[in-house]
Amino acid sequence: MGYRGGMTRLTGNPGELHELARYEVRPEALDQVLGAIHEFVAYVREQEPGALRYEVWQEEKQPTRFVHLFVWRDEEANRIHGESAAVKKFAGTLYPQCLKPVEFITYRQVDANAHFRRV
Repeated sequence: MGYRGGMTRLTGNPGELHELARYEVRPEALDQVLGAIHEFVAYVREQEPGALRYEVWQEEKQPTRFVHLFVWRDEEANRIHGESAAVKKFAGTLYPQCLKPVEFITYRQVDANAHFRRV
């Protein structure tokens, strides 16, 4: 039986987009991909205020597997991101090193234990 306390559900703000991307890269490309990830996330952090959250996680037991978690302020922020030169550069480095195409999944936030900081 689950907890049924009277706490308010944290579901994000209306209009936000919650996405996940996951992929696996060739072992010999791991250092190259990590460098590209760091460069790309630095760009997102500095140049994309509509990216409310952009995190990249690396699997511990299989370090060639990654997940990107992102929250966009709205559709426009996602569009700007997708059309940026930085995305094209990152994809040009990443995609040829992936074992399969990157899988993008859109989610609806149903709850959380805390709000994350929105810039």
